[in-house]
Amino acid sequence: MTQAELKTTTISRQTIDTYNPATEEVYKTYYLHTKQEAEALIDDSHQAFQEWRKTSLEHRATIIKKIAELLRRDKANLAQMMAKQMGKTLALGEGEAEQCAAICEYTAEHGIDALADEERGISGGKKGIITYQPEGVILGMQPWNFPLYQCIRYSIAVIMAGNTTVFKHDESCFETAEAIQKIYEEAGLPKGVFSCLFVDGETADELIAHQHIRGVTFTGSASIGRLIAKISAEHLKKNVLELGGSDAYLVLRDADIDLAVKTCVQGRVMNSGQTCIAAKRFIIEAPVYEEFRDKYVAAMKQVTFGDPTDSQNDMGPLARVDLRDKLHQQVQQSVMKGASCLCGGEIPEQKGAYYPATVLENIQPGTPAYEDELFGPVASLFKVADEAEAIELANSHRYGLGGGIFSKDEKRATRIAREELDTGMVNINGYAGPQANMPFGGVKESGYGREHGGFGMKEFVNAKSLFIS
Repeated sequence: MTQAELKTTTISRQTIDTYNPATEEVYKTYYLHTKQEAEALIDDSHQAFQEWRKTSLEHRATIIKKIAELLRRDKANLAQMMAKQMGKTLALGEGEAEQCAAICEYTAEHGIDALADEERGISGGKKGIITYQPEGVILGMQPWNFPLYQCIRYSIAVIMAGNTTVFKHDESCFETAEAIQKIYEEAGLPKGVFSCLFVDGETADELIAHQHIRGVTFTGSASIGRLIAKISAEHLKKNVLELGGSDAYLVLRDADIDLAVKTCVQGRVMNSGQTCIAAKRFIIEAPVYEEFRDKYVAAMKQVTFGDPTDSQNDMGPLARVDLRDKLHQQVQQSVMKGASCLCGGEIPEQKGAYYPATVLENIQPGTPAYEDELFGPVASLFKVADEAEAIELANSHRYGLGGGIFSKDEKRATRIAREELDTGMVNINGYAGPQANMPFGGVKESGYGREHGGFGMKEFVNAKSLFIS
């Protein structure tokens, strides 16, 4: 049922108000499915699976290519939605739509080969076949920071593999979820292959137990990820978890400092710093620390914030006022226990969930800036004596999603990235977000499982062995 249909039903429904973070005014009121209605949607998705699983890979690829076209067609409208839902600038919103279109195109182009049967010889001169068969209904639960991308990232992969999916978005992004479903169905995806669940988080957790849910994919906090993993384990449901990070960027003594500064500013303030793989901790060798710090602080002071629909602003607001206030509290706690605030660090006196680009140094163990993920435009600087101490500090954090290295010696940086950094992804002399043709995911408390690069298409399939005599 669509939001329009939910609104007109006669039963009493729970509603959720969401707010435009730039104005703090109510943006949308959403109507929730009952648990019974959500369960019925899962049953419908299971029925749709019985037919979708029989479609050819070529047919699925054709629909997914069409989805890419429609995402590009609608990118301006989708960007406006995201600006009003969570404060994303219009340029970033349109870029997000383009990225999602590229994911669709990569999946359509490479999915046929990735999911094709494989033949292998087995003992006795007989033939073995490995076939990748879809498993059923996958429950997706995704956050607000990339309203379009988080959904496309998982759903296109599982749909290409022949699964169906029910999708629970963050409540503030129900509008985008519904827009995605309309695009999918306009492109030719049969009803029930992708369905929106308008439920709260507690109800979504309960739905993991549903007999037709075969797998769960979740992006969010480590604390909620543990809960999802626990419930999934109780019901023997496979899950993929992406749980955030506190990515360390190492600036070695032979780095191009101007390049490092420019890149590390971009990597910290993109999407107002609300990115799991944002550059968050900057670990600088002592001989170049002061030069990097001084240039970095000067550049961060130039970062502008304001109305996300105004192209003159580098950042919009954070997604919600409570998230902004939590970030500020983390900064204050870190400063109270010894950190120095070199710029920013104050809540602006204006409407909206805004927070300035902020830089901290002299950060002490046991403080939020040292131990936690700061989900906003706050950079943490650390001075170390040498490469060994930089690696040790980078790896000491409980998260292990991404990271980076700046060095003019690419061979050296590549060795460190490959052999030393305990993360799922590493940038060398640059900052890159997720790429359609490269695996995405982390280690330690950043979760497990991989998406993109063909890996996501095989997370929820049955790699079935056939032995032919």
